[in-house]
Amino acid sequence: MGLKKIKSIHNASRNTILADFAEITARRPEKSLLSAAKKTAGRNNQGKITCRHKGGGGKRFFRRIDFIRDKDHIPARVVSIEYDPNRTARIALLSYADGEKRYILAPRGLQVNDSLLSGAEADIKPGNALPLGSIPVGTVVHNVELAAGKGAQLARSAGVSIQLMAKEGDYAVLRMPSTELRLVRLECRATVGVVSNEDHFNIKLGKAGRARWLGLRPEVRGSVMNPVEHPHGGGEGRAPVGHPGPMTPWGKPALGKKTRKLKKPSTKLIIRRKKK
Repeated sequence: MGLKKIKSIHNASRNTILADFAEITARRPEKSLLSAAKKTAGRNNQGKITCRHKGGGGKRFFRRIDFIRDKDHIPARVVSIEYDPNRTARIALLSYADGEKRYILAPRGLQVNDSLLSGAEADIKPGNALPLGSIPVGTVVHNVELAAGKGAQLARSAGVSIQLMAKEGDYAVLRMPSTELRLVRLECRATVGVVSNEDHFNIKLGKAGRARWLGLRPEVRGSVMNPVEHPHGGGEGRAPVGHPGPMTPWGKPALGKKTRKLKKPSTKLIIRRKKK
């Protein structure tokens, strides 16, 4: 997987860097694994905007991804590597020996016709899913569960991975992408390897229109608003006057203030917080 730089023949193509999709092997998704995806435009069930700057964009279908990987001891063959408009990583279509098909997150280096397996006896190779207790220390994993059987919640975006640092009693010590050290129970499952499409974060859309195709609406700076609309608004010129520091539109600190709730049950499982 790589990138392609668009030749600048007009303003809309200047500084544009896009994915070349060289690893994609199928143009059409598996119909039996599709669901209708209703657009919310950032609104909750009360119609209130809870996530700003969202709306519009092309129509999408949701691909149902297998985050649990509970088909143990049944070999699966990789049928295709596909694009998923709902996530940054690529996805792989697996065909199991019993005829069932499922989507998984494609790890880096996975090829069509590769054979994958789930369970404690699986080999340590990219794409295989095992309990953390069966994975050697030092292995790089992704798609990690926080609670056994709940499904993967950690390390699911493009190019991300977690390193298994040690095993202590009933827990594994994981080094998160943020450098945080965290305890996770050994019976929780993880998939070996690094998530695919690591070049995703080098993409430059190049024009506002491409952002709108993706469902991203414009974001206006607070400093160009009026004082009634934003704490950064008002004043002559660009001087930041009238507020002590960066703030949200609702007057809350925007940078530097810790927002994690200290009474979270999982806080006691954090050995070391992420480095600044």
